[in-house]
Amino acid sequence: MTVNDLPIVAFFKHLLDPFIIWSMLILTTWLYQEDFTSYYLILVIITFFISSYIFERILVYRNWRKGRLLAYMRDTVMGWLIIVVILIFLGYATKFHNQFSGEVLLTWFIVTPLMLIASHLTVHSIVANLYHKGELRSAIIIGINENSLHFIRHIADHPFFLINFQGYFDERSSTRIASSFESYTTNSSNQPEIGTDTRPINFGSRLGGLEGVVSYVQKHSIDMVFISLPMSSQPRIQKLMDELPDTTTSIYFLPDIYIFDLMQARFEYIGDIPVVAMNESPFTGIDGVVKSISDFVLALIIIILLFPVMACIALAVKFTSPGPIIFKQRRYGLNGEEITVYKFRSMTVIEDGANIQQAQENDQRFTRIGGFLRRTSLDELPQFFNVLQGRMSIVGPRPHAVAHNELYRKLIKGYMLRHKAKPGITGWAQVNGWRGETEVLEKMQARIEHDLYYLKHWSIWLDLWIILKTVLIVLRKDNAY
Repeated sequence: MTVNDLPIVAFFKHLLDPFIIWSMLILTTWLYQEDFTSYYLILVIITFFISSYIFERILVYRNWRKGRLLAYMRDTVMGWLIIVVILIFLGYATKFHNQFSGEVLLTWFIVTPLMLIASHLTVHSIVANLYHKGELRSAIIIGINENSLHFIRHIADHPFFLINFQGYFDERSSTRIASSFESYTTNSSNQPEIGTDTRPINFGSRLGGLEGVVSYVQKHSIDMVFISLPMSSQPRIQKLMDELPDTTTSIYFLPDIYIFDLMQARFEYIGDIPVVAMNESPFTGIDGVVKSISDFVLALIIIILLFPVMACIALAVKFTSPGPIIFKQRRYGLNGEEITVYKFRSMTVIEDGANIQQAQENDQRFTRIGGFLRRTSLDELPQFFNVLQGRMSIVGPRPHAVAHNELYRKLIKGYMLRHKAKPGITGWAQVNGWRGETEVLEKMQARIEHDLYYLKHWSIWLDLWIILKTVLIVLRKDNAY
């Protein structure tokens, strides 16, 4: 059992949902007197992997865990529709669609989401009954601080974890403990999540100092102990770890990494040793594959569709001013590695040295069509070839000139974290008004804050939303020059 993954939710993910998807297909083939061929078996396997990924990405299980049943039902139907579209596309792309009965598939497509919802609602009713009967797992916290108080609120906001906190142990004085509560409750970042129960949280009472933990656990048959002590308390933690194994309680350590402003933090294993990735790229594993494939496909489609436009721009640049058609400039890419970025030349100068002046409105360095190319962002079109090369992404933090990077990395905290992703043709900062010249430091700081927000909250849906907003902004010709 893990704290972050409620056993019932894990049951949905790994047993119940796959079983329903498979059994509905088997039952449907039987009703229509179709043979369950090896093609149907392949379909089941493919559907399992696709559904696992889609349902995880659209947070179906989180909505269930929070008790948002209407949101859960909506997202289940939406997620299943996405799965159906993908399956239909794969069927026609591989020409395997002729191996299946249309009646079987149509019935399966309709019945499966209904059965998923019905099964989840049934389990929800069972868990709700357990919760109201008070059949919860007993738990205590060792150490009161912002980290443990945040954890207690999280459990209170998600009652279907079925955890009941009985209190906490802390060796400090009542005054210091009270200051921890006061600091936590007055911190605006610790307010409850939107849509959660906003009633006051019962943080429990002080049960004693650390010397009384083991006897209390044994006397009250505590199921779970959460240790939330700072790393500097290693001797006390070691003492508890030596004594608590004499009980049957489950022990969890709450690392105090959450007091930091982390990016894509998660637990990993190197061999059999657990480590915490504190500032990691969001584009690892399957997310990285999805991002790369979507970038390549979209870039290829856009280049094919806009090739006539790009050819006309190239001719216009060539015949309206002397110099190369394509302007190449060194930028920092993924992990801070230097890359060459392409743009249609829009200026009479080619700058790529230690000092680069940013483009300004009505800049005298613009060529006859340079201002138009900048305002409409048409000068950026060659960067889709950078995407095909794998150097850039369609959506991501905008790449800055090397000279600007070296300047701002010294002035803005966390500046280089934006290079944990490939630079993008458009980004979250750009669609929120932070485009064009950054003549004051505050504007660049705002841009970096938006870039880091994107990395912390990335999803494929956020990418699609940014692309849509970019198109609307380009059509309005907002402050790009």
